Amino acid sequence: MMPALFLDRDGTLIKDHGYINNIRHVEFYDFTFEVLRELQKEFLLFIITNQAGVGKGLITMQEMENVNEYVLDQLQKNGIEIRKLYVCPHKKEDLCECRKPKPYFIDLACQEYDIDLSRSFVIGDHPSDIELGINRGIKGIYLLTGHGKKHYHEMSSIKPEHYRVFRSLRYFVKAMSVTSLNS
Repeated sequence: MMPALFLDRDGTLIKDHGYINNIRHVEFYDFTFEVLRELQKEFLLFIITNQAGVGKGLITMQEMENVNEYVLDQLQKNGIEIRKLYVCPHKKEDLCECRKPKPYFIDLACQEYDIDLSRSFVIGDHPSDIELGINRGIKGIYLLTGHGKKHYHEMSSIKPEHYRVFRSLRYFVKAMSVTSLNS
């Protein structure tokens, strides 16, 4: 069994420029490729992203798929294997079963891959990412990139033992190399 990282897309791997409808607007953080190459040595990598812009009619399903394909292609060209990219295209009001913080996509990943959830992490810049982890007993990593600083005050309702806070994915990797976060 391997541990997994369930990564948010916007604000975690790429800069969050709102509803991204064109690959010209995709901007990877300068550390994304380097840190993911390091992390994939220890973890299976998955992306779970809420893309409510589709449900709201602000971007089309095809535009979103084009952006996701581009993100995956760039990651692959840089030696990074994303096992699966899961997308919820619904808006919050739809009350679907796949929107974070519901664990639908983690459950799917566990059906398809031999994942050790006890050593896995959910990583993102929204409280819903951390709540997703809590819903499956997975530790959360809250990042201050993307919308992380803006939404940090919302984290006060979540018990601190459920997550750690890092300035970016880069600082998470640095902390991992110094100490075991799984202990």
